[in-house]
Amino acid sequence: MASLEKSLRNLLIAEKVCQVDRTEAKYIDNPYGSQPTATIQAIAGTYSVSAFTLTDDTLTVTDEVIIAEHIYRHEEVLTAFNVFSSRIDEQNYAVAYQIDRFVVNNLCEDGTGTYTTPAGGFTTAANILTIMANLHSKVAGYESAYKKTFLIIENTDLPGFLISAAATGFQTADETLRNGFAGSLMGTDIYVIRTGTFAGATIGSTIVTNSGHRVFGVKGLATYATPRGIEYEELLVTGKTGREIRTVGFVGFKLWAVKAALIIDITLA
Repeated sequence: MASLEKSLRNLLIAEKVCQVDRTEAKYIDNPYGSQPTATIQAIAGTYSVSAFTLTDDTLTVTDEVIIAEHIYRHEEVLTAFNVFSSRIDEQNYAVAYQIDRFVVNNLCEDGTGTYTTPAGGFTTAANILTIMANLHSKVAGYESAYKKTFLIIENTDLPGFLISAAATGFQTADETLRNGFAGSLMGTDIYVIRTGTFAGATIGSTIVTNSGHRVFGVKGLATYATPRGIEYEELLVTGKTGREIRTVGFVGFKLWAVKAALIIDITLA
């Protein structure tokens, strides 16, 4: 069967950098205690007792993404492809994209690590290695630093990476000149999203201020929840032939407090 073209869909990356919970839980609790400090002293056999505090860090599912369309019977019958199946697929992607955009922007907004690039940001090839080295220094030395790191940029940032890679070292340059950008640098997976994804806007119940920002960090430290995943429903409507289809997904996000310093909010200079 013929189908509609889908070649211009934006890349979805939230699941590649976050943990995902698809259970029916509205709340996910993750309590943590204050960090103790050990005392080193000459051997005496005595000690003092310290108090500690417990903090309940909680992910709450707060937002829904929903879309509904009506497909008339003649639209389904008198076409050369399956309109019904195609619209369900398109709705699923539309909901998934909004969830992805919600997660990426919240990840950038909630990261407590900060870094400002040299003038020209990622578009200046001479900046790339310096930026990457500085970003790695932000997360090095922690127990979680052994995990894979990621960097999310927009497509307009890519020229600097391509030019830098093509001019850096023999093997890297040859691979880049033959095959284009490989998607990783200095052990960091680099994901390219479309211009405008990082926004200064209200996205669902969250206000984000990410225009001119990008995000770097350690994978798997944040969690987003989509209870039951994405679901669709269909129903008959009085006075109309065909069927109405609607697709809905729920989402909540949390960058856990004890790990927030390992997510770096990058400001482009």
